[in-house]
Amino acid sequence: MSYLANVVVCAYHNVGFRCLQELLEQGAHVSAVFTHEDSSSEEIWFESVQELAKSHQIPCYMTDVNLPENIELIHRIAPDYLFSFYYRSMINKEILEIPKKGALNLHGSLLPRYRGRVPINWAVIQGETETGATLHYMVEKPDAGDIVAQERVSIDFDDTALDVFHKVTEAAVRIVRRSWPQLLTGTAQRTAMDLSAGSYFGGRKPADGLIDWGKSSLEIYNLIRGVTHPYPGAFTFLDGEKVLIWRALLKAGSGRAGEVLSDQPFLVGTGNGLLEVLSLQYGAEDEVDALLFVKKHPVLGKFFTSQPAS
Repeated sequence: MSYLANVVVCAYHNVGFRCLQELLEQGAHVSAVFTHEDSSSEEIWFESVQELAKSHQIPCYMTDVNLPENIELIHRIAPDYLFSFYYRSMINKEILEIPKKGALNLHGSLLPRYRGRVPINWAVIQGETETGATLHYMVEKPDAGDIVAQERVSIDFDDTALDVFHKVTEAAVRIVRRSWPQLLTGTAQRTAMDLSAGSYFGGRKPADGLIDWGKSSLEIYNLIRGVTHPYPGAFTFLDGEKVLIWRALLKAGSGRAGEVLSDQPFLVGTGNGLLEVLSLQYGAEDEVDALLFVKKHPVLGKFFTSQPAS
């Protein structure tokens, strides 16, 4: 019976919320939850793991799971399993060795591809047509332990990273739903991960959204949809002001990289092909669609650049 398994969960974001919720619905005995304080610099659009834990009277800790006092606590709990569901801190080896039956992580890609940080954003930026979710055992090396289960999801050409995140969240819940009973009965598979067949990507900062107009329109389009709302956005400069481009489309044609070739529609040249800008945000102004923007700002013949005017 699932209530016989003692569990510690490290979780954050919607994947953390939904996967913890699924474990609870299946009767898992969760003795402690570790999560994060929300950052004031981040747009908080996702559900609260802390509130979910509180609603189930589960002790919830907002400090780093790797702190000595938390390691001591986990030793006292002596869990059968520890789960990490989109927890943002690496969990150190000492903690991974505590659970009697293992420590497992839910990663938002088809491991071993896109190991590392923000795998969904990277998959969209790289123009992938599919990604997925993977439940795997944790080892000291990140995203490298034996795979328990995977589920694929499609990335449609007009999907943003947020669209894909929602798909991956649902895939993650389905994986937990079917894998938890298998873990309890000892029937869950363990497939060694072949890291040589994968890839590793680091985290992204807002500055990484800078558009290089010398790249192809497809590469720029993928960057825009990979970092658009609720993420910091892809940006460029016009007349010395920072411009965030939130939505765009690919168009056939050619023109000099960064040059505004037409204002209705708003077409910009790239290293290969054209980009139609649909919505953007100029300096301190609000986001508007391109038609409203060009009525206020004459742009025809001007150039977007990679840095503000000196």
